[in-house]
Amino acid sequence: MSKNVIRRKSFEPRSPAEADYEARDGGVQSVDRALSILETLAEDDEGYRLSDLAVRTGLSTSTVHRLLATLESRRFVQFDRAESKWHVGVRSFTVGASFARRRNFTAQAVPYLRKLRDLTRETANLAVVDDEFIIVLTRMESREIMRSLTKVGGRVAMVTSGVGKAVLATYSDEDVGAIIRHHGMPRLTEKSIVRPSDLFRELQKIRAQGYAIDDEEAQMGLRCVAAVVYDDRAEPLAAISVSGMTSRITDERLPEIGRVVREAAAELTAALGGLMPEKVS
Repeated sequence: MSKNVIRRKSFEPRSPAEADYEARDGGVQSVDRALSILETLAEDDEGYRLSDLAVRTGLSTSTVHRLLATLESRRFVQFDRAESKWHVGVRSFTVGASFARRRNFTAQAVPYLRKLRDLTRETANLAVVDDEFIIVLTRMESREIMRSLTKVGGRVAMVTSGVGKAVLATYSDEDVGAIIRHHGMPRLTEKSIVRPSDLFRELQKIRAQGYAIDDEEAQMGLRCVAAVVYDDRAEPLAAISVSGMTSRITDERLPEIGRVVREAAAELTAALGGLMPEKVS
């Protein structure tokens, strides 16, 4: 066991219901709980204290501590003794990075992201859909002053992001409706789209122009312009975007940036052997 593992202390015992549940489900339940802890830790770069992590996961502190000790011994989590906080460990990164390597288009997308960044002078992003959320795989940072955006590996609702709306525009209205019913339409800013009818109108516009715009819908002061990258069946594989402050991505620049992003997405689609969908008249 790693010398960094915290020694077992006298925390409260597991509840009878909790103990019985583990006895019946064995290791499967422990794996599920450990993954829940990792997912919670990934939500906040500041880390969590043991008691806060227990509250967030709905588990007893003794159960959380026991699982953290095992995860720490395998370097999936790490403990900051100065702040008494737990964080995601290096092993979680290396395992997670294998996803990007498996999606081998990530490396091939880098030159196109770099080109997008240089042409627009804004941050260029590559993202995919995971369980009806958008996950940022990689990005090329702008050289301009930038405010916070969704971090690499971060998840964001499809209806509140440019890349999400670009992908949603490839779906049928029925599928979009199912996603809305399942996840809702969160209001993140005063400009967020929160009515299905408004979203469907927006998706029609996206289909016509070939790119989507997040106009301060996820964070005030930030805009994002996105377009879809397609696979060899003309189905959405990923999306690329540029994002930056509204003071730079102005109304006047939007059409030109949209054209550049749309063309870069088409070029990356071709480079990956993908097919652009036929336009429906």
